[in-house]
Amino acid sequence: MNPLAGTGHLVRLILRRDRLVMPLWIIWLSVMPANFAAAFPALYPTAAERSAFAQTSNANAALVALYGPVHTADLGGLVAWRISIVTVIVALISLLTVVRHTRTEEEAGRRELLGAAPIGRYAGPTAVLVVVFAANLLLATAVAAGLAGQGLPVAGSVALGAQFTAAGWLFAAVGAVAAQLATTAAAARGIAAVVLGAAVTGRVVGDLSAHTGGPLGWLSGGSPFGWVMRLRPYADDAWWVLGPLAAVTAGLVAVAAGLHGRRDLGSGLLAAGTGPATGGPRLAGPVALSWRLHRGSLAGWTAGFALTGALLGGVAGGVGDMLTDNPTLRDLFARLGGAAGLVDLFLAAMLGLFAVGAAGYAIAAVGRLRVEETSGRVEPVLAAPVSRSRWAASHLLFALVGPVVLMAGAGSTMGAAYGLSGGDVGPTTVRVLVGALATLPAVWLLAAVALALVGLAPRLAMAGWAVLAAAVGLDLFGALLQLPQPLRDLSPFTHLPSLPGGQVSAVPLVVLALLAAGSATAGMIGLRRRDLPVG
Repeated sequence: MNPLAGTGHLVRLILRRDRLVMPLWIIWLSVMPANFAAAFPALYPTAAERSAFAQTSNANAALVALYGPVHTADLGGLVAWRISIVTVIVALISLLTVVRHTRTEEEAGRRELLGAAPIGRYAGPTAVLVVVFAANLLLATAVAAGLAGQGLPVAGSVALGAQFTAAGWLFAAVGAVAAQLATTAAAARGIAAVVLGAAVTGRVVGDLSAHTGGPLGWLSGGSPFGWVMRLRPYADDAWWVLGPLAAVTAGLVAVAAGLHGRRDLGSGLLAAGTGPATGGPRLAGPVALSWRLHRGSLAGWTAGFALTGALLGGVAGGVGDMLTDNPTLRDLFARLGGAAGLVDLFLAAMLGLFAVGAAGYAIAAVGRLRVEETSGRVEPVLAAPVSRSRWAASHLLFALVGPVVLMAGAGSTMGAAYGLSGGDVGPTTVRVLVGALATLPAVWLLAAVALALVGLAPRLAMAGWAVLAAAVGLDLFGALLQLPQPLRDLSPFTHLPSLPGGQVSAVPLVVLALLAAGSATAGMIGLRRRDLPVG
C-alpha cells in the first residue's frame, strides 16, 4: 500500500473537525497586526514622536525582554516590534494542533479504527502537517495583505507574515517529533512545550543580556525565536534567515517520519514503564494516583520556572546600570522611581509572563480529567469506592497547588539571583516572591474556567486554551488597540498588581478568587450531574 494513501481523506477530516477553531485563530491573529498599524498613527502621529517612542522602548529592559529591540522607528518597524510576541502564540497553536491530531488520536484509539481502512502508514502525520502548514501560509497571506492594505511596504509586510509562518512551521514539526517520542498526549504536549519554553527563554535572556552588556547575548542566536526576530521586517528584511529555519523544519519533519516508521501504533519511543503488578500504599486513594500522574509534569515545569527565574534575576541588575549612560533617559526614569523603580517594573513584567505560563500548566492539569475520561481509565477508578467529586478534586488539587509551586520557584530564584548583585538577598527574595504569589488569583480563575468547561461542556474542554489566549491578548494589546476598558477588564491579568514596587489593592484579588471558586464549583457540579464518559 502507498504509505500516503488516504492523506486527502484525513485532511478533509481534520478540516471538518477544526472548522470552527482554525478559522477563528487565523482571523484573530491576522486582524491584530492591521489593527496595530491603524492604532499607532493615532498614538504617535509624527516621525519625531515615533522615534522618541522607539528610543524609550529600546531603553526599557522589560520591553526588550518582551518584544525584542525596535529595529526601525517607522510605522512598519513599530508594528513588527509590537506584534513579535504573536510568533510565540502561533508556534503554540501549531504544536498543539499537531499533537491533538496525532498522539491524542492514538491515545483515544480512534487512529486504530482509521487503520482498519485503507490508510497509509504516514498518512496521519502527513495530513495534519499539511493542514497546519497551509493554515500558517493562509495566516501569513492575510497578515501581509492587511498590512500592505494599510499602506505599509509590501516587502516588509510579506516578511512579517513570513515570521509567523516560520515559527508555526518549525514548532508544528517539533510537535510532530514530540508525538513520536511520548506515549501520551499530555507527555507529548509537555515535551513540545519545554522546547518552546526553552526557545522563548533563550531569546528573552539573550536579547536582555545583549541589551545590558551581559555575557549571555549568544543565547538569542541559539534560539529559534532569535532567528525569527533576525528577519527584521521593514528594517532590512533579512530573507536569508528563512533558509536555516526551513532546513531545521525539514530536518525535524524527516526525524518525525523516521521515528513514526520505527514504532508500533499506540506506542512511543520513550516507553512508559508498566509498574508493579500491585499498587503499594503510596497509590492508595485518588490523590496518590493523581500525584503519580502529575508529578513528572510538575517537576519539569518547576525546574523550568526556577532556572528561567534565576537567569532573568541574574541579568536584572544590568537594567538599572544602563541608565548611567544616557542622561535624558536617566531623568525620564527618575520620575518613574529611578533605577530601582525600573528594575521593579522589569521584574513585575517578567512575573506577568510567568503567570501566563503557570496558567498554561493549570489548564493542562485540569485537562488531565478529560484525558482520563476519554481514554476510559476513569471507569475502573470510579468502580472503586471513589466518588466523582473526590476523583475530580484530586486533579484540581494539582491545578491549584501546582501554580503555587511554580510561581514560588520562579519568584524565589529570580529574587535571590537579583539580590546577590545588590547584597540584599533576603529582602529582595521576599519582595519578588510576594509579587509572584500575588498573580495566583488570576491563574486560579483560568484553571477554574477550564474545569467549568470540562464539567459543563466537555466537548469544548480545549477551549480553556482559547480563553487563556484571549486573556493574554486583551492584557498585552488592549491598551494599544484602544479597546473599551470593560472589554479589557475581562482579562484576569489586567487586575493584577504590579509587584514588586507597585501598589496593592486587595479587592481585585479577592474578586478573582471568588470568581475562581464559583467557576470551580460550577464545574464540579457539572461533573457530578452529566454522563461520564462523554465522547
